[in-house]
Amino acid sequence: MVEKKAFVTGHPIAHSRSPKIHGYWLNTYGIDGSYYAIDVAPADFPEFLSSLEANGYQGGNVTIPHKEVAFAQVERRDEAAEMIGAVNMLWLDDGVLWGGNSDWIGFAGNLDEHAPGWERKAPAVVLGAGGASRAVIHALKVRGINDIRIVNRTLARAQELVDRFGAGVSAHGAAGDLLGDAGLLINTTALGMHGDATLAADPACLPAHAIVADIVYVPLKTPLLAAARARNLKTVDGLGMLLHQAVPGFERWFGKRPEVTAELRQMIVADILAK
Repeated sequence: MVEKKAFVTGHPIAHSRSPKIHGYWLNTYGIDGSYYAIDVAPADFPEFLSSLEANGYQGGNVTIPHKEVAFAQVERRDEAAEMIGAVNMLWLDDGVLWGGNSDWIGFAGNLDEHAPGWERKAPAVVLGAGGASRAVIHALKVRGINDIRIVNRTLARAQELVDRFGAGVSAHGAAGDLLGDAGLLINTTALGMHGDATLAADPACLPAHAIVADIVYVPLKTPLLAAARARNLKTVDGLGMLLHQAVPGFERWFGKRPEVTAELRQMIVADILAK
């Protein structure tokens, strides 16, 4: 039997923890397969895509800066990729290169695991209007939340997402009075990594039943989550999004739907803390 091969590609890519996640599952389920991290410069990305079948790959993950280029270059796209406007997952089907997006599944799966019932916590306030926010907004809409408030310093970028996602989504230049009745506060910006998202939205303004999520996972405890915990609010860190978004790809490439376990999470946490 030919070994099944998949990959994650980005530029740079050495920091990616996807090989550890998929390697754990390959070992756990005794599957004869490999998952590689491949650094591909933007200028070389189209050629890389065209060589996947010849190089024996079933498919792979795509990360920064290739997600939107992959969206444009694949032959077919799934519904989520079309809605989000980016591809993070590739697969070959009878020689046809497909692109999908599982980031929204990762977000929803993370909240399902750590904050069951979150979809009943509308309204939702989303900080940021970049690519990650599109996946989050798609997840919120799929799960029936119909009051989604996008907060972004550049209001025009938030308005672009209103135009993309339509009814139930609104654009705002500041959090202001949006938090008083909000059941969900979600940070999709890099503030959790490089700054302090509490500057954009203070959890002290949220009601006691609210859930605060940050898609950043390095550090695991961002200033926003720390401020929310100080108020005894339910919090969800970003690591679970990374773990859960990996599930659909692994199932497609290696033929087994994997589980996100406490052991897997602890392995990745240990890796984060060791760096």
